[in-house]
Amino acid sequence: MAGTFDRGIVEKIVRDVLRDFQRDQNASGDDRVASPLKVNVSARHIHLCPGDFEALFGKGARPTPFRPLYQEGHFAANETVTLIGPKSRMITGLRLLGPLREHSQVELAFTDVILLGIENVPVRMSGDLEGTPGAWIMGPAGMLELEQGVIRAALHVHMNERDAARMGVVHRGLMELRVEGDAPVVFERVHVRVDPTFKLEVHMDTDEANACHLAAAKHVSLTVPKGKSDIPGDVINKGVHS
Repeated sequence: MAGTFDRGIVEKIVRDVLRDFQRDQNASGDDRVASPLKVNVSARHIHLCPGDFEALFGKGARPTPFRPLYQEGHFAANETVTLIGPKSRMITGLRLLGPLREHSQVELAFTDVILLGIENVPVRMSGDLEGTPGAWIMGPAGMLELEQGVIRAALHVHMNERDAARMGVVHRGLMELRVEGDAPVVFERVHVRVDPTFKLEVHMDTDEANACHLAAAKHVSLTVPKGKSDIPGDVINKGVHS
């Protein structure tokens, strides 16, 4: 006479097998399923180091999250500052992005630079601040002069090492971004930033987003150099991003 199976034991065995299979797939770096691509608009914002944050918001102050951003651990803060350029031209309500960083920097679009009247603001990757112009920053608890750190952020894509290997690109390499719609544009210099913690996401500034009418785009895709396959993305968000 055949024995009977305990249903609970059978279900546990199945769960264990599925869990082990999923763990093995993740460990093997299986690249059959692409990470979802997002293209986000990075509006003007500021990053602050701890010392500058305290100078602007008071000793012992810390940034408070307003809402999370797409990259893990990053957030738009409740705190904002006033950015002052030559001839007292200013931008109010410039939002802080967290967490705090080693060096303070301001990221603007070209139209912002014209509004402020700051000359020779270069297109740079985040953190590449040598030789960049500065500005005055005013907060609720004080004011400081940022001697350098005002940049126009280069168009870039965040990705982890698995995505980079799948696409055949490396950290600080270049890709192309194709935006299709009523104002189609191909951006030829998308800088690659690779970090184990990153999710696949392109950041462009407000001028770039307006040029390709990103809000009404029908399709976006990253093109890997040397004729390799495209990485499609159809999720388009608009907001403030690091």
